[in-house]
Amino acid sequence: MRILLAAVVVLAAALGVAGLVYGEADDSPGLQLLSALLVIGAVAVVARHARRPR
Repeated sequence: MRILLAAVVVLAAALGVAGLVYGEADDSPGLQLLSALLVIGAVAVVARHARRPR
């Protein structure tokens, strides 16, 4: 389960960064916002999982 979570978070972060880059090139504020939220969500999932006691 831990490996699957890591893979999903890495994929979400990569898609978010790609969306930010593409949104900047295309001058699309909506895409940039959604991409930023995707990256922030991925970081929040990692932080929440790291704080959880084992």
